[in-house]
Amino acid sequence: MKFGIIQERKTPPDRRVVLSPEACQKVLSRHSDAQIVVEPSPIRVFSDEEYREKGIEVAAKMEECDVLLGVKEVPIKNLIPNKKYFFFSHTIKEQPYNRDLLRAILEKNIELYDHEVITNQNEQRLVAFGRYAGIVGAYNGLRAYGLKFNLYELPKAENLANQQELIAELNKIRLPNIKIILTGRGRVGNGAREMLDAMNIKKVNVTEYLEDSFDEPVYCQIDASDYNKRKDGVRGNKADFFANPEEYKSNFYRFTQVSDFFIAGHFYGQGAPYLFTREDAKKEDFKIKVVADVSCDIDGPVATTIKPSTIADPIYGYDPKTEKETDFKNDSAIAVMAVDNLPCEIPQDASEGFGQAFIKNVIPAFFNDDKDGVLERARMTKDGKLTERYSYLSNYIAG
Repeated sequence: MKFGIIQERKTPPDRRVVLSPEACQKVLSRHSDAQIVVEPSPIRVFSDEEYREKGIEVAAKMEECDVLLGVKEVPIKNLIPNKKYFFFSHTIKEQPYNRDLLRAILEKNIELYDHEVITNQNEQRLVAFGRYAGIVGAYNGLRAYGLKFNLYELPKAENLANQQELIAELNKIRLPNIKIILTGRGRVGNGAREMLDAMNIKKVNVTEYLEDSFDEPVYCQIDASDYNKRKDGVRGNKADFFANPEEYKSNFYRFTQVSDFFIAGHFYGQGAPYLFTREDAKKEDFKIKVVADVSCDIDGPVATTIKPSTIADPIYGYDPKTEKETDFKNDSAIAVMAVDNLPCEIPQDASEGFGQAFIKNVIPAFFNDDKDGVLERARMTKDGKLTERYSYLSNYIAG
């Protein structure tokens, strides 16, 4: 089995890679039937020479490979027919901007395996960059807080090498006695929590957070059952919420009345209530002044997120009265950090973590007849058709 690591060609450039030089070595040492070829790249976080130093072939020979591994969408013109591809296609939610890409994949008889749907038998994701999105999102949010109130200046995350350098910079600053609310306990939320803990910010429970005052900054990490409640008044739980989101309404507003800074690291599912609305943000007792929306659902559950921001220009202001963008330093503005490709800012850490998971959970499936069904569940297309699991996309393709 010959694996090809493709050059990332999407704009803006992405420096991440599925397998680092060290990860490639591990694959080859564990699987005697495996071969790896790395396509040359001028932007990849690991240089061509670093792969060569580990004994990995670097050559423009992707046509000779069986399985091609990438991170972001492959431009249609660069798709090689009749190959197996792994990348984030951003089509499973019927994203209109990638409809033509999925059509081209079918026309070129490509087997597409989307990283987003690589799951175990319990439908839990096995490979993801979410932790790194949370890490960078928390850092960028804290940076935005300093800039909003002229308290301190942190360097951009993209100019630092890794998580440890981000933490070192955060430990140089002093926060006022603010309350930070963090939603989500998955990879994203826990990645953000790592950064708050690294700063030794005190963690408090929901009751303490809502009712007590503190002489130091504090944070509270909450999950779906903390910020949603059943409409019928019956006590709900997280499992019931995910099964029946339409039966719930938001209970998040109580947190907006006491919070200064909101880190949104939750998963938002179809039919779930919004956390807060544009009308909520207009209210006199709405206190949040900085939002780091790592989840970044546009015009969705976090009403202040009216557009994605970029690594180059990561912060914008939201004016609650006009519901329009404004200068984030305006007194009336809520500063919003909503970069939608946060892991790109620490590409080395993100690539190494992703590769570890890929080696553990995906690579073995190629050599054990996919005994756990990992490849089968992630295969979106085969023989020029959608697989049964993804047949719901047929109307999307038809346009």
